[in-house]
Amino acid sequence: MWIAPPVLDEIVDRTLREDLHAGDLSAEATVPAHVLASGTAVARAPLVACGGDVFRRVFERLEPSASFLRLVDDGVRVERGAPLWRVTATARAVLMGERSALNLTQRMSGVATLARTYVEALPPGSSTRVTDTRKTTPGLRALERYAVRCGGAFNHRDSLGAAVMIKDNHIIAAGGIAPAVEGARRRSPHTSRIEVEVASLDELEQALAAGADIIMLDNFSPETLAEAVRRARGKAILEASGGITLATLPAYAATGVDVISVGALTHSAPAADIALDLALLR
Repeated sequence: MWIAPPVLDEIVDRTLREDLHAGDLSAEATVPAHVLASGTAVARAPLVACGGDVFRRVFERLEPSASFLRLVDDGVRVERGAPLWRVTATARAVLMGERSALNLTQRMSGVATLARTYVEALPPGSSTRVTDTRKTTPGLRALERYAVRCGGAFNHRDSLGAAVMIKDNHIIAAGGIAPAVEGARRRSPHTSRIEVEVASLDELEQALAAGADIIMLDNFSPETLAEAVRRARGKAILEASGGITLATLPAYAATGVDVISVGALTHSAPAADIALDLALLR
């Protein structure tokens, strides 16, 4: 469920390097090196907490002896004023890492909060999965995908090499749905499912005839989607995508479609409001 340490460290180091490539003139000029402090991340608005280990790792990369206290588990919804995580280190290290730690965890908590909102909009008892897409912030995909899971939603493929997904331009380049699926079946690993994007019921029938394992129904109305579900039930996994909002999601889920993918979970999630409260230690 978590992020591989080498991936996490690469993201954290890149973020710190961006902010500290020339040092921290303010902290070094005003704070004695021996002063110790604690920094507590506090929710300034209701949110789903996400990123405790990222918060911890930012300060550990600056000061290996830094200590960390998790006050709220990832995936837990909290109200305004809730303390989330606490770090204890030299005051310089806390100040140097503050913005990097907050930038990352505000982003992650924002994604987790929006994902939770979409999941909670599903009709009661619905078996439809809400998933993300590859429309992520460059360099932060691993964090955002984790945040989606903390929000209760699911992940789509994480890279172009993770699954076969034949989209409209692949179909054009291959000369049609049937030859595209045939080529994918011939060349892809036996462990890979083959997904095909379609834009009409006619293309749905072509994808079914070609033996696609998963069919993405792009920009279908709920009414047309319901007919697609009726035609394809038991023959392929169906995914609805394209223009589905929080307001329209219940109608799409009510069709019985297997998956609804929503790019907005990552590309349009607002940052959560989190602040760092500093306290000096004697």
